[in-house]
Amino acid sequence: MKNFTHNKKGFARRPLAEGFSIVEMLIAVSIITVVGLALGYFARNIFVYNSFVSAGLANADAGRNILTVAAAEIRGATPADTGAYTIDTATATTFTFYSDIDNDGLKDRVRYFLSGTSFKKGVTKPSGSPLTYNSANEKLSTLIYNVTGTSIFSYYDKNYDGTTAALPSPVDVSKIRLVKLTVTIDRDPNRSPIPMTFSTQVSIRNLKDNL
Repeated sequence: MKNFTHNKKGFARRPLAEGFSIVEMLIAVSIITVVGLALGYFARNIFVYNSFVSAGLANADAGRNILTVAAAEIRGATPADTGAYTIDTATATTFTFYSDIDNDGLKDRVRYFLSGTSFKKGVTKPSGSPLTYNSANEKLSTLIYNVTGTSIFSYYDKNYDGTTAALPSPVDVSKIRLVKLTVTIDRDPNRSPIPMTFSTQVSIRNLKDNL
């Protein structure tokens, strides 16, 4: 049975409108807004988390692959085609040596070094007659960005047993038998993922004695 209201004169009016009142509408809109914000926040967190995971995996792959290549090239270090000693420079941020990295029969001068927050590689092929290594012909490439710290390389002599202290600076290159590389990557110090550190140690085959 429909409900009617009556005015003062007793005439029947139209029935009360069926549906939501203004208060109910406001409550419904508030609930929908809260749910929408919650879903948006959740979706954002999922996106950010996925980006963190992807960044971490990318850093891990880059670190492992680059150190694997560097280790192989250092392991095969040998005297230069000019007769220069196997190792040219050995500091905490730069390691320069000679190695036939492309198997073309010529020894390349290979330089791994830290420049700012970038870990880079320079390769100089010998040229001319007699052969020389012209620094102007060095080809540079950036291997890793966002490197933290100021020490990449440490060096050890023939007495290294796993716990021996590194050779002091300035390093006597003639004593180097093993090189340790350590690279820490942090894309954004203020955000996840946390810094990732990669390390490897390589004994130089042609300088190896009791290692």
